[in-house]
Amino acid sequence: MITKDYIITSAQGMHARPATQLVKLVKGFKSATSLKKGDKTVKLNSLLNILSLSIKGGETVSVIMDGEDEVSAAVIIDDFFTKQLKEL
Repeated sequence: MITKDYIITSAQGMHARPATQLVKLVKGFKSATSLKKGDKTVKLNSLLNILSLSIKGGETVSVIMDGEDEVSAAVIIDDFFTKQLKEL
């Protein structure tokens, strides 16, 4: 299991467009992936799950990856949060 923390760099936070992109990214992996904010954890398989966390810019979230391709998932998800999120 791999857990990584990220600060949301987009001023708009995690709205529909980046949330949709994140769901599309993780659907390509066999590993179970979850997103955690505070004490609430949701699976990264649904746009509504992500939006239910109401993630704002500057907040910290944790991504939890567990499965056979978790290392590959971690690399792709890291790229999403560190580079792509700013552009969406």
